[in-house]
Amino acid sequence: MPVGVHVSTSARRNRAHVSGAASTAVRPLLEAPRRPARVLAAFPAGVYLEVRTELEPTVIAVITGEAVRLPNSVLLAGGLPRVEMGEEAWVGDRGVDLGPLSLRVRRWWDPAPPLGQVDLASLEAAAAVLARPAEPAPGLPGNGVVAALAAACGRGWLLGMATAAEQLVGLGPGLTPSGDDVLAGLLVTLRHLGTATGTERAVWLAGWLAATVTFDARTRTTPLSATLLHCAARGEASPEVTAVLRGVAGAQQLEPALRRLRRVGHTSGADLAQGMAIGVDAVLSLAGHPGGRP
Repeated sequence: MPVGVHVSTSARRNRAHVSGAASTAVRPLLEAPRRPARVLAAFPAGVYLEVRTELEPTVIAVITGEAVRLPNSVLLAGGLPRVEMGEEAWVGDRGVDLGPLSLRVRRWWDPAPPLGQVDLASLEAAAAVLARPAEPAPGLPGNGVVAALAAACGRGWLLGMATAAEQLVGLGPGLTPSGDDVLAGLLVTLRHLGTATGTERAVWLAGWLAATVTFDARTRTTPLSATLLHCAARGEASPEVTAVLRGVAGAQQLEPALRRLRRVGHTSGADLAQGMAIGVDAVLSLAGHPGGRP
């Protein structure tokens, strides 16, 4: 136990000891020595904890199976005790101690599973599905910066992409602003589909765009969204996003996966889907396929 931390005998006795499975995205933080954390938000199905690190704030989502499994999540094997804002929390040594909860990580899951090889014909068919209007609508309908981002991606114009991305980071209300969600969907799609189709230009652009949107993200958006942008920069995403990627690749049905993604949050899922649609079109264009829409 760290110096200066005191837990009474009764508090230890009343703690709920559970195990969980954590994303490898937060493995370095969970396997580091214990350090204090603060509760950013608490819901019946999950708690967001911010841990101050040397480089940037990092947010870990401690969730039950009823919550969206974000790529920075630790999934509990059981229920989540009631947690209040301001509860004392500690993260590290392969565990999370949060109020009455003592969690130990027993397993790990991969938030960036590879797709394998994907042909461009599958992407062309998927692009048509992703382009259809759907409800709920994205949070930035008709936004000129999103349109500029899509046009720059289709041309493979890095400066245009970076300029648009700078304006989108932190744009919109909520824990994950719409601009960030669009960028996250785009980053994950460029990296995974660029790799799966052998479109090196798309992977190269993903790397540079990732550097743009993650640079000092903690000062430009919310702590949770900054963490998710860093995850997306590495190709890490929720199962709802990776299911759509698998649908685009023809490994499962696309439309049901897309409907599930669009139901995530108020507009987060729709915004992620919008970014993914931009990414699919961009990979097609960069690969020289006529199905791309620059």
